Amino acid sequence: MPVSRRAVIAAAALAPLATRPARAAELLIRRPIPSTGEMLPAIGIGTSRRYEVEPTPDTVAPLREAVQTFVSLGGSMIDTAPSYGTAEDVLGMILAEPGLRQKIFLATKVDTQGRDATLAEFERSLKRMKVDTIDLVAVHNLIDAGENLAVLRDLKRGKRIRYIGVTVWRDGQLDALEAVMKRETLDFIQVNYAIDNRAAAERVIPLAADRGVAVMTNVPFGRDRLFKAVQGKELPPVATDLGCASWPQFFLKYVLANPAVTCPIPGMAKAAYVEDNLGAARGRLPDPAQRKQMETFIDAV
Repeated sequence: MPVSRRAVIAAAALAPLATRPARAAELLIRRPIPSTGEMLPAIGIGTSRRYEVEPTPDTVAPLREAVQTFVSLGGSMIDTAPSYGTAEDVLGMILAEPGLRQKIFLATKVDTQGRDATLAEFERSLKRMKVDTIDLVAVHNLIDAGENLAVLRDLKRGKRIRYIGVTVWRDGQLDALEAVMKRETLDFIQVNYAIDNRAAAERVIPLAADRGVAVMTNVPFGRDRLFKAVQGKELPPVATDLGCASWPQFFLKYVLANPAVTCPIPGMAKAAYVEDNLGAARGRLPDPAQRKQMETFIDAV
C-alpha cells in the first residue's frame, strides 16, 4: 500500500502488538445475508489493484500469506472481478492450497453484454480461479443489468452460483442502482461507502435493509483519500472509547456501525494489514452519538 497507509499504521504499531494475541482470539462480528440467514464475518478482502500482480510464486507469496492470515483469524469473504487484471488468476493460485476453498466465500462479477458473452465470461472465471462453483456473482457497474441478472438467475437455479447481485463504485451510479434494486430481486448489492463519502447511506443502504438485500461496501478508505487526510494526526478520543488501535480500524468501525452493512471489503495485500483491519470487526461499534463525533472529526480535517 502507499506510504500514507504504512505511516498511519506505524504511528500506532506498539499498542496493537501488546494486545494482538488477546484480540486475535476474539470472534469477528458476523452479519446475516438476509435472503438466507447465512452468516458472514463482517470484513472481507477486495482484490482490485492489490491482487493485480504477475501470477508467479514470488509475487503471489505475500498475497497468499495475507489470505492465509485472513482465514486463520476467521475471515471468509474475498471479492474479485474479471476486469481486475490478473486478480482471478492470482486467486486461482492461492485457492489451490488444500482445504482453503471451502473456507472462502468467493465473489466475482460479470461485465459483458449478451447471454453468450456473459456465460463465456463466467466459465473463464471458473477456469482462472480453478473452482467449480462461485458463491456470489454480481453484475459489475450495472452493465446490461436486466439481461445479466437473468443469466445469473439461471446459473443460480443450476446451483453453479449461490447468490446474485449488482455493484457500483461511485456516487453518480446511485440513482441507477436504486432503480435496479426496486425492480429486481437481489441477494447482494456492492456500493461505495466511507466515513467521508456517505451518500449511499441516505437512500440506497436503507432501501437494501427494507428489501432484505445484503450490502458489501467498497473503497472504505476512499482509495487512500482518508489516509492522506489524517496522516500525522492522532486518533481522536472517540477512537479510544471504541478500542481502535489504528486509523483503518477507526474508518472500518464507522462503516460497520451501520447495521445494514454486511461486509466492507478493503484491499489487503499484506498479513499485517489483515490483522489490523480485522480488528475493526471485534469489540464495540460506535453508537449514533459516537458516529456523529467521528463524522465531525473527519469533516474538519
